[in-house]
Amino acid sequence: MVKWFGGCWRRWRGVGVGGSWGWMRGCWWVGFIGPAKPLSAPRNRLEGKVLETVGVFEAPKQHGKYETGQLFLHSVFGYRGIVLFPWQARLYDRDVASPVAEKSENTAGHGSKEVKGKTHTYYQVLIDARDCPHISQRSQTEAVTFLANHDDSRALYAIPGLDYVSHEDILPYSSTDQVPIQHELFERFLMYDQTKVPPFVARDTLCAWQEKNHPWLELSDVHRETTENIRVTVIPFYMGMREAQNSHVYWWRYCIRLENLDSEVVQLRERHWRIFSLSGTLETVRGRGVVGREPVLSKEQPAFQYSSHVSLQASSGHMWGTFRFERPDGSHFDVRIPPFSLESNKDEKTPPSGLHW
Repeated sequence: MVKWFGGCWRRWRGVGVGGSWGWMRGCWWVGFIGPAKPLSAPRNRLEGKVLETVGVFEAPKQHGKYETGQLFLHSVFGYRGIVLFPWQARLYDRDVASPVAEKSENTAGHGSKEVKGKTHTYYQVLIDARDCPHISQRSQTEAVTFLANHDDSRALYAIPGLDYVSHEDILPYSSTDQVPIQHELFERFLMYDQTKVPPFVARDTLCAWQEKNHPWLELSDVHRETTENIRVTVIPFYMGMREAQNSHVYWWRYCIRLENLDSEVVQLRERHWRIFSLSGTLETVRGRGVVGREPVLSKEQPAFQYSSHVSLQASSGHMWGTFRFERPDGSHFDVRIPPFSLESNKDEKTPPSGLHW
């Protein structure tokens, strides 16, 4: 069961597919118990809030993948979205050690279990613009960024409401609404076809956009590790190379999700990064919080997701580190950030300069 009170989602554990969703300050509310029940959202009327049908929940897929056009609710952040296309990633889960795993010192100088990547499905999705304001304190809604024009090597631009979602994050539903998601790219990328299941199919513009921007959108590796019931998931992306002052500068972005798997309230206070470049440099970065915030992770609001960027004067490197959390009694503990590689796509010379349809 999941509920959203006062602008936040509350997740009740121990319940399978079923429950109720709702935002109690006039945004939207979904009522659902079991399969094939209607989702509802409120309209604001002078006489009060009125529930309107959003759609009907479907059973989550245990096998296979979701197709382009699948509507869903995000199981952690609660927003409405639609699948654009799937990606096949290599998931390196340090919480699942192989029988022959041994402790070793890797390139990052971080004692960790040897793990092998397993194939896992992630999805490129659109976030409903109506829900973005209500999840902004829990997840950045501009997680996909690009390098901008070549005149400024540090200039970035973002695509609002575009996210990456793992297979288990998706709670699928169906709708008879021909425009069920409010997003500026929805009608550019998708069209309604009642003969299809799901009834939203890709336009040529979506296929062309995916092909053109494939090197900058595709996620290849996902890294996960849990320390004291705080799970950290990292997804790095190569963004491209720029020439600056007669040298090459390589850029990456990385998305990080912090998730509290326990009932104890904790708050992120500090970050400690170590960044190794193939050029031989090792940089240490310390600071308060992340992206200007010190998020609280609780049973009611268990997760926080953000994106950031890093640049190197070499075509590859590594990053690793720790997040320092504070408990209610004032004590602190460090949570490991799984080491991950920064690799460039050497066959791609320049990043895209903008969005083209």
